[in-house]
Amino acid sequence: MIKYKILIVDDEQGIVTMLKDYFEFHGYRVYTAMSGAEALKEINSKPDIILLDINMPDMDGLDVCRRIRDHVSCPIVFLTARIDETDAIIGFQSGGDDYVVKPFKLGELGARVEAHLRRENRGDSSSTAKFFDSLAINYDKRQVSYQDKEIPLTKKEFDIVELLTRNPGQVFDKERIYEVIWGYDGEGNSSIIVEHIRRIRKKFMEYTEKNYIETVWGIGYKWEN
Repeated sequence: MIKYKILIVDDEQGIVTMLKDYFEFHGYRVYTAMSGAEALKEINSKPDIILLDINMPDMDGLDVCRRIRDHVSCPIVFLTARIDETDAIIGFQSGGDDYVVKPFKLGELGARVEAHLRRENRGDSSSTAKFFDSLAINYDKRQVSYQDKEIPLTKKEFDIVELLTRNPGQVFDKERIYEVIWGYDGEGNSSIIVEHIRRIRKKFMEYTEKNYIETVWGIGYKWEN
């Protein structure tokens, strides 16, 4: 029985073969691509998650992510030989959900993939919608709208809004937001959270002057009722 469909994109044959063997052994249907152009074609396979190498010669992973992000909602995990604060921010701005640094342990990568897929399929028995004045949050459809006009958010941006709106008034520090949204105790960089909050606020400001996400200086953020 096939568990999930995974697309692996890397220009190193050895890595592609290793990952393909690993995920097929664990019940995945595996699609592969060794270039950005091939990756764009394989998107038609409708993968549940994508592992995407950043450093590729013809079209790097960031460009691939930018081109497909508006058309696929599945998690995109970057594979990279190095990562610093600037690289991480650029990756998340491109629409990525996570990154794994090479060389990596297969078991750790497999667990990371499973965690993303579990969150994609998580059920929620609480209310399906909340309203804050003219702002509506539909958790089933994963939509935010203001006076019936949808505010386009990326997956991670909505995840942050969902966390804050389900706990209005509660203060979350940046590290806690990272842990909840990304789902593991990694070395979350607070700049990543700051950038996501900045983008959410910028999108909200196109529809309303009210600042729903309040900064609690020296601590973190909370949703204003």
